[in-house]
Amino acid sequence: MAAEQLVALLFLTLVLIFVNASAIPSNRLKSLNIIKEVNRKGPYVGLITVYPPEENAFFASKAFKPDGKHPFVDLSGRRFRVGKVQGKKVIYVRCGVGMVNAAAATQQMLDMFDITGIVHFGIAGNVNNSMSIGDVTIPKQFAHTGIWDWLNPNGTLPANDIAELDFGSYNVPKGDGMNLLGKIGYSYEQFFSETGKPNTAIPLFWAQISERWLQLAAGLEGMELERCVNSSACLSQKPKLVVGLRGSTANIFVDNAAYRDFLYQTYAVSSVDMESFAVVMTSLSNGYPVIVIRGLSDLAGGQTGQNAIQTFGPLAARNAAQAVVKFIGYLS
Repeated sequence: MAAEQLVALLFLTLVLIFVNASAIPSNRLKSLNIIKEVNRKGPYVGLITVYPPEENAFFASKAFKPDGKHPFVDLSGRRFRVGKVQGKKVIYVRCGVGMVNAAAATQQMLDMFDITGIVHFGIAGNVNNSMSIGDVTIPKQFAHTGIWDWLNPNGTLPANDIAELDFGSYNVPKGDGMNLLGKIGYSYEQFFSETGKPNTAIPLFWAQISERWLQLAAGLEGMELERCVNSSACLSQKPKLVVGLRGSTANIFVDNAAYRDFLYQTYAVSSVDMESFAVVMTSLSNGYPVIVIRGLSDLAGGQTGQNAIQTFGPLAARNAAQAVVKFIGYLS
């Protein structure tokens, strides 16, 4: 009887192995095998940007030197590129626009590769009048300003909401009639972490950039940044890099002067984007250091006329990429 049970157990084991193997697409199995080989050469610094113009600026710097044997590995529709920057081993990926893409790509990089930390970079809108297009910001904090309690005009905000945006306050003429859009209350994110109690979230509004990396980034202040897109399109002043401001993230492309001013006045943020908080929170949740480097491409609605992102976006992306390359050189 014992022998029959052993045979049955072995048969079941073989069936499960076959089912599991056949359930994984062949191209994914190939990628997983490549990742095993790549990780033997680790660890790596993870680099995450968002969309093609940022990626183009990064590769145009020619700082990225692809690995000779495995220059990239494709996984879940994304291409993870393996190589070196400033002699440091890196894995780079373009996550795609929005917080879901950003969080998914970050988690996948941390789960699949031997990573020491995450450097996230790209462009952002500028909501701080003391900053200018072309400047680079390396914030110390990020807030997710897209978790809303949207109420009727006479609704009562939850007591733990951080701030209120009353649409009626923006009626023109002011105070004339009722705005049926009502009001929005800004709520906290739920933060789970390796160091916290399992399955228990804590409320989080400001996600803190890793202090050690922020201190390293302070050495970038004063670095030379580009001023001209081409011979006919230049900024009126020399761009600067600033460390230690605040940033805001939501699944919203901000191109509205009133909302721009609201964000600055309410939260004292200097930049707005659609991914950074997701990358930061995912990295911190897993216990990894993280930093964000963003070039300011436009005034987020504060301009007269058309948004400047089409004109100065490539310049802002190049300035951010230059700062990233230099920062990687600082890492031990």
